[in-house]
Amino acid sequence: MPDFSFPGLTPLILSIKLAGVTTLLLIILATPLAWWLSQTKNSLKPLFEAIVALPLVLPPTVIGFYMLILLGPEGFIGRSWIGMGGDSLTFSFSGLVIASMIYSLPFVVQPIQNAFEGLGRNALETAWTLGARPLEAFFSVVLPLSTKGYLTALVLGFAHTLGEFGIVLMVGGNIPGKTRVISIAIYDHVEMLEYGDAHALSAGLLIFSLILLLSVYLINHRWRIRT
Repeated sequence: MPDFSFPGLTPLILSIKLAGVTTLLLIILATPLAWWLSQTKNSLKPLFEAIVALPLVLPPTVIGFYMLILLGPEGFIGRSWIGMGGDSLTFSFSGLVIASMIYSLPFVVQPIQNAFEGLGRNALETAWTLGARPLEAFFSVVLPLSTKGYLTALVLGFAHTLGEFGIVLMVGGNIPGKTRVISIAIYDHVEMLEYGDAHALSAGLLIFSLILLLSVYLINHRWRIRT
């Protein structure tokens, strides 16, 4: 009986799962961080912004190396995790999520921070004068007015995580069905001179990434026209 299975389907599904989980967790983490960065007058703000932006300039292998040390059985995070009854974070999907969150952090924090900074104080002060508590004002005023920033953060965080290679390889290795994401699958096909399969996966990832980015630019363009 002929085999109609697509060899790149499992890495693709795993990549989408990794990007989805990472982006969702980053949105939750980035919201309070971006709000603090947008509102604080602390003199250390440039230092925190530089730390958040580090993955933009550091080679992925550098981040992957230190994440491998931290998440390993002898590392601070890995040892604490195992002490709480968890499995080893290295060469696991959970480890990939943590490393991917560090790698894609600026792609989520910065668009949200820019959206918060662009709001000004008038909308919040109006909500406060109407009796809204700070948390109520944030959810009823700040979040709706920051939709464009959140959309940009979602797309950039998802697309950036989807295409990562160096960190995934160092922290997760190349375990089929567990840590072998699409970027590693492409590398394997090239290494084995299977250029047809590598081309199919690469072209699919290229088109998908282009569609994601094009969607952001189109939405931003229409947003500017309406405003």
